[in-house]
Amino acid sequence: MIRLSCHGAAKQVTGSCHLLRTESASVLVDCGLFQGGRELAEENAAEFGFEPAGIDVLLLTHAHLDHCGRIPLLVKRGFRGRIVCTAGTRELARLVLADAAGLQEEDARRAQRHGRHSGAAAEPLYTLADAFHAMDYFDGSVEYGARLEVAPGVHATFVDAGHILGSASILLELEDGGQQRSVFFSGDIGNPGRPLLRDPQAPPTHPDYVVMETTYGDRDHRDWQASYEELVQAVADTLARGGNVIVPTFALERAQELLYVLARAVEQRRLPRHLPVFLDSPMAISATEIFLRYPRCLRPDFAARLHGRDPLQLPGLRLTRETAESMAINTIRGGAVIMAGSGMCSGGRVRHHLRHNLGNQSNSVVFVGFAAQGTLARRIIDGARQVRLFDQDIEVRARIHTINGFSAHAGSSELLAWLKGCGRTRKVFLVHGDPDTAMQAFARRLESLGIAHQIPGHGEPILLR
Repeated sequence: MIRLSCHGAAKQVTGSCHLLRTESASVLVDCGLFQGGRELAEENAAEFGFEPAGIDVLLLTHAHLDHCGRIPLLVKRGFRGRIVCTAGTRELARLVLADAAGLQEEDARRAQRHGRHSGAAAEPLYTLADAFHAMDYFDGSVEYGARLEVAPGVHATFVDAGHILGSASILLELEDGGQQRSVFFSGDIGNPGRPLLRDPQAPPTHPDYVVMETTYGDRDHRDWQASYEELVQAVADTLARGGNVIVPTFALERAQELLYVLARAVEQRRLPRHLPVFLDSPMAISATEIFLRYPRCLRPDFAARLHGRDPLQLPGLRLTRETAESMAINTIRGGAVIMAGSGMCSGGRVRHHLRHNLGNQSNSVVFVGFAAQGTLARRIIDGARQVRLFDQDIEVRARIHTINGFSAHAGSSELLAWLKGCGRTRKVFLVHGDPDTAMQAFARRLESLGIAHQIPGHGEPILLR
């Protein structure tokens, strides 16, 4: 019997973690953190719902925290198999996991200083040493399109998902007592037509089953060019008012795409040539260096430009790794673009910049990515007039812009087109989306087309007949 169970991203957006079992192998696809409000700390620290030591191999679709963020905990609790992924994913995962461990250690120290000695926050989920130990199990040798045996009776083929550098959808072909089945895990499906990355690819053969993300299953994104125009106009208008532009930025992909957008606008003389642009994120700076080392993952026309002038370079770009440099940015009263993490404002340096800039109506905050319920970013987007930062109540007077055309996720129409590229399947399992909006909306679209589908519950055992 071949059995599927979803131990994360089941009727929720984050925490991607899916288990396939045959009589001879146990294969895990992703092992991510649950993200959102602080109440998820207990969910992250909870048991996995399976025995980590019993997993033969972990296949990692990409390096976003909600897909890889619990890997050090998995290793800490006994996993000793291989973690198979692309080379780009391995490099980025090292950055992401080290950063996550550092933040958890910092949060635990803060909790202890304030006398909160009980609860999940008093101890880090894992330490920096745990994160580096987990990296010992990574095998980043996978090439797109290559079929390889990853466990007895299990063959995997990674195909380009077009989401972030190194991201993949994974086709699993399974043999179990004479039974043969194939399951295609979407991972996160990229938004096609973006200027840096290649478009998502279809599987090499039509799978029997598809496990599919639905992050934006209820809506489409704006056209990229229209989003480009909106962002440039928002920056230009803010500069004209004498204000700063704060962009909460995801370090992987979004930061690189925004640098490209700003460089293009400067090149077109839409923005001042020496506009001060701060990339205030050590992880984003390192991720950009990695990004430029993998031209084979990029669109051919963009990759060709890497042989000449760096297409992500701006005359006024300043990379701030050190804390003192980051603090100095807050003395700037206007005329700068400040890109800092985290994208959902749940941690990182952007919170300091928001504290210093949210209260000034000359400034702007521009959101260009997904914001989960319970995050500071979501509260600001939803119109909060006041937010609490570092034990201070901050009035929200800055202009708030939400521009969704830069999303690294496919919209509803692109999701459906991607699924049609998989051919006729027995059933589609919908994961990784808001269960009341995105999942239900996409399920209705599948129902109208006569496509069999199911929304699995957390840990629910499913027989793949």
